[in-house]
Formats: sequence, C-alpha cells, structure tokens
Amino acid sequence: MSSVISIQQLSKTYATGHPALQAIDLEIHKGEIFALLGPNGAGKTTLISIICGIVNPGGGTVLVDGHDIIKDYRAARSQIGLVPQELFNDAFESVWATVKFSRGLFGKKADPAYLEQLLRDLSLWDKRDARIFELSGGMKRRVMIAKALSHEPQILFLDEPTAGVDVELRRDMWNMVRRLRERGVTIILTTHYIEEAEEMADRIGVISKGRIILVEDKQALMHKLGKKQLTLHLQQPLASIPAELASHPLELADDGHALVFTFDAQREHTGIAELLKDLAQHGIDFKDLQSSQRSLEEIFVSLVKEARA
Repeated sequence: MSSVISIQQLSKTYATGHPALQAIDLEIHKGEIFALLGPNGAGKTTLISIICGIVNPGGGTVLVDGHDIIKDYRAARSQIGLVPQELFNDAFESVWATVKFSRGLFGKKADPAYLEQLLRDLSLWDKRDARIFELSGGMKRRVMIAKALSHEPQILFLDEPTAGVDVELRRDMWNMVRRLRERGVTIILTTHYIEEAEEMADRIGVISKGRIILVEDKQALMHKLGKKQLTLHLQQPLASIPAELASHPLELADDGHALVFTFDAQREHTGIAELLKDLAQHGIDFKDLQSSQRSLEEIFVSLVKEARA
C-alpha cells in the first residue's frame, strides 16, 4: 500500500522545555481511515498541526503525497483539509461566502455546483445566507467541515470532530467520512469516542508522552490484544472469591451475583474447563453464562498504562 503521509524521526520541543513529540516514525496509507488515539497531552494535536503547517517541527521530515512540508509547503498544504478542535470562523460572513473564500485561498477555480452539493451533504444549504454568528454550535461545526473540504483535498484531518456535538451531526459526519473514503480520500482522526474509532478506522495508532507506542490494523489489534471474558451469573451471590478459586483469573461483579473470568482465546488451553470443574467441586452453581470480547477502549487504556509504567 502506498503512503500518502510519510513521517520520519519527527520531534518537537516547546520553549518551556516540554518534549511534545519524540522521534515519531509513521506511514499513513492512501485511502485509509487512520485513528490516532492518546490521552490529553500525548501529542496528537501537535502532530497534526505540524503536518498541516501550523506548527514548525523541531527535527525530522514529513512528506505529504511526496511533498516536503517545509521545502514544498504550498503543494503539501493544498492536499490537506483540516477540521480543528476549536471553532474559528468569520462571525459576520455568510456561510456561502466563508466556504467560497476558503476554496479561493487554495487557488481553486469557482465551482458553485460542488459547493452547493457540499453544503447539502452537511445540511447547510438552507443556512447558506445566514451569518456565522447566527448559527448554533453544531451548525458552526458543520461550516468548519465545509471549509476544510471546499478545495477538494485528498487528505482530511478531523481533530476531535464530534466532541460536544449532537447525535445527528455525529451521524451525518460519519456518513460523509464513509463517502469520502469511497472517493479515495484519506481520513486521519483523533477522537475521545473510542467506539467511533472501533467502528470506522482501518488502522489504529496510539500515542503517549510524545511517542508512537503502537500502530496496528484494527482487526489484528483486537484479535491479538482483545482478550475475552466469560461471565457466569450465579445462583447465589458470593461475598468474596473463595480461596479454592484463587488460581483462576476471576473478579466478582454485579454485587457478587456474577463471576468474570478473563482468558486468552488464542491459547490452546483457555482454562475454562478447569474453572467449571472447580466451581462444581466447590458447590458454586451458575444459572447462565456469556462471553464477550475486550473492547478497543480497554485495549487502549492498558496500552497507555504500560507505556507510562
């Protein structure tokens, strides 16, 4: 798979001495949805800001579709659309004027039909003559997306795009993301809604303390690290786990009405048979059982904990 963004040994230390990024190596493939996850202060926004030309790197190289972001800034930046976390809009301009101006900034020829379709896709067409300050927060977020897409970029950055927005906008945005990927646009997103990354992303990158600690295909990541859990709903509640069961990786749940057994589904011997035998031997009866896969959020939390240790 060809890389549309190639990052080598990228670093950034701010004037305060804080090392925001440390020796970042990352390849982002053309046409994929790449989710960058990390706790607050991990370096996500700094990384995106450097790629988009907003913040200068301290060292290393970044190529966007083969163009160096420093030596060939205009060509690199023309490939990118950015929807930042914060809302920055010209409050007294109309929606139409704002989006039209953004397209012109990149030297694109006027294309009213494209802009009309863009606004319709974002449910903004009826608001095209409204001034920005008249819009709700959700509508302002839609305008930011329209501005980012106005020049038909091949790479779209979404930095916490659904933070604080309504359910309808979130649904519309992800429908648009799917359509963009179908057209070959590369999507890079950061999000606190990990379930969105789990649903949408092709690959997952995890950043912590300015370092990339993992990049993995989403399905492979969940297959490799996503341990399974077996929940046994007990006939009678337990106040604590009996000493006779201490050798099993068990936790009490549901106020003692359930036992949760965590196991590695990739191993030949999961330990389930031994657990059930020990439960029967010690007179612990259960009325139901169910298995579940470890979520991406749980995997993410454990990875960050390991990186901090």
